[in-house]
Amino acid sequence: MKLHKEGSATLAIEFIAFSLFNYLAYYYGPEYAAYFTTAITAFLFIMTLNFFRIPNRKFKRKKGIVYAPCDGKVVVIEETEETEYYKDKRIQVSIFMSPLNVHNQVYPISGDVKYTKYHPGKFLVAWHPKASTDNERSTVVVENDKITILFRQIAGALARRIITYAKKNETVNVADEFGFIKFGSRVDLFFPIGTKIKTKLNEKVIGGQSIIASY
Repeated sequence: MKLHKEGSATLAIEFIAFSLFNYLAYYYGPEYAAYFTTAITAFLFIMTLNFFRIPNRKFKRKKGIVYAPCDGKVVVIEETEETEYYKDKRIQVSIFMSPLNVHNQVYPISGDVKYTKYHPGKFLVAWHPKASTDNERSTVVVENDKITILFRQIAGALARRIITYAKKNETVNVADEFGFIKFGSRVDLFFPIGTKIKTKLNEKVIGGQSIIASY
């Protein structure tokens, strides 16, 4: 396991701030306050380390398979209108990430990046029906000779920063990292009608390993 590069600044700031809090508590506060401060700051620092962890994983990368772009739980599987890029009906699959999940995102398929766009927006809870269209979000479309998929990083009530590494016209490989969302979020995928969905509601999935669909 390693720590994600996006966590370096956050961890450094926390370490300095928590060290200062503990120093002040030990030298200027009562004994119980010092113990309490140590316990709380240690817990928060460990939680931050856990949030930015990147497990060592092996990926199979089989052809004709769409893998989960992130860790989390499947909360939506439905036919809907995709209004940003395709402007037609698609099958939407949404994966909710709690603060306890690994929060980097990986490409669900290999292919060429056809479209990327960042949208500023609100910070509704990630499972809100309008989160997909109203929240801060970043959209990526990847296409190969068999399928085209749109996937969208969506900020939640706690998530305040979306990072997207994908660049238009670059060729990418399934399970390679394309982004990171800080502190609670969601990823939506939009498939062509008729795509064989292999996951189900409330299923827990693992980024780059769990199968979402086949084509």
